[in-house]
Amino acid sequence: MQTSEIVLVGGSGKTGGRIIKRLEERGLTVRAASRSSARPFDWEDRSTWRGALDGASSAYVAFQPDLAVAWAAESIEALAKVAVECGLEHIVLLSGRGEEGAQRSEAALKASGINTTILRASWFCQNFSEGAFLEQILAGRLQLPAGEIGEPFIDADDIADAAVAALTDPGHRNKTYELTGPRALTFHQAVAEIAQATGRPIEYEQVSMADFTGGLADAGLPQGLIDLLEELFGQVLDGRNASTMGGVAEILGRPATDFSQYARRTAATGLWSA
Repeated sequence: MQTSEIVLVGGSGKTGGRIIKRLEERGLTVRAASRSSARPFDWEDRSTWRGALDGASSAYVAFQPDLAVAWAAESIEALAKVAVECGLEHIVLLSGRGEEGAQRSEAALKASGINTTILRASWFCQNFSEGAFLEQILAGRLQLPAGEIGEPFIDADDIADAAVAALTDPGHRNKTYELTGPRALTFHQAVAEIAQATGRPIEYEQVSMADFTGGLADAGLPQGLIDLLEELFGQVLDGRNASTMGGVAEILGRPATDFSQYARRTAATGLWSA
């Protein structure tokens, strides 16, 4: 039962905007908390945290840059303490599958005593359309250090629907949901489905980790981000997350969106047109 505001920490990300739209359509009071919001929130400036959380009854938290970074768990622990002091009753945490850092963050949040809902998500479909892979998809060739290991890509719209359910139905408190798509695809297969949906020749090429990180450095990406991507590709895409899970059906009562549905829907917008 909603008694005051819902705050979205990381409300400007792939999931945040979707969640805000859905909550507002329900007539609920919701606000984003990011570095650019009216009540700013900055993960690296803890003096902003209390002002961003004050007055809210619950929060959706998407950590930046990723829960895999070394300082994430301690930050989540500190945020939970501030949340409790501000009177929040519930936090929905967007987590990652198979990430040791994410697991430490989940444990730190639960140890705070606040009601929690953990949404463990696989890699987003939207990485191909709203994230790091878009530029290469538009150029017609995606190059990554990922081979024949499958990943059950999850649609960000499914994550948003799950987050809204968790934020508005107390029955989802103190539960963990593993959110994946209904089937695992290799990156090669995912790119082939995008090519089919667009009618354009788009190729996938597996490259070495050294070539991948070297290309990122040549493009001017900060070393911290390069290290994070190297860890994610090296750790998470080793087969540990290739299995599909039923979290979407469990929390929403419907099947997860298939990657082909996402590809056709996105292609219809013209985003991937040459």
